[in-house]
Amino acid sequence: MSTQRLFVALTPPAPVRAELAELADDRLDGARWVPADNLHLTLRFVGDADDEKRERIEAALARVRVEPFVLPVGEFGVFPPRGPAKVLWAGVGGGHTRLYQLRKQVDEALLSVDLTIDVRTFSAHFTVARLSETLDPKHLAKFLERHQPFEAPPFRVASFELYASELRAGSTTAYRVVRRFALEI
Repeated sequence: MSTQRLFVALTPPAPVRAELAELADDRLDGARWVPADNLHLTLRFVGDADDEKRERIEAALARVRVEPFVLPVGEFGVFPPRGPAKVLWAGVGGGHTRLYQLRKQVDEALLSVDLTIDVRTFSAHFTVARLSETLDPKHLAKFLERHQPFEAPPFRVASFELYASELRAGSTTAYRVVRRFALEI
């Protein structure tokens, strides 16, 4: 029986991923940019699951019902908000009630298969780059200033995905869609 490291996410369309990936063209020493193909908005990290557990998760997620919606991409910042920055992110603009409905239903589906859920606040974002401790905070501040305000094209969310992450040679991570779930009411 194989084990996979799973998470539930939204995948933006290619034009949005390309716009987010273009940020890497503006050199920022100390940033490891997320490849365009790996850009996603995590709804919930699941963790390791064997085949039987994955099948139960898929069955539960198939019962999620949320009306499709449009998601604006229009914020930019770093985590954590205080201290050395570790993640450069692009967020979603206001008015994303259905995104939170989707997240809530995903959580309920996962709880129905006895998964433990991290209760930290949901901060909807796309991780654009991971930042090293050697990054000069002044360079980061100038980078953020150059790219404010940030806005990528809004996109229609008509599905969400169950992903498996796979560690590859050279400490790179690849993401594979295990199953796509259409949004519908």
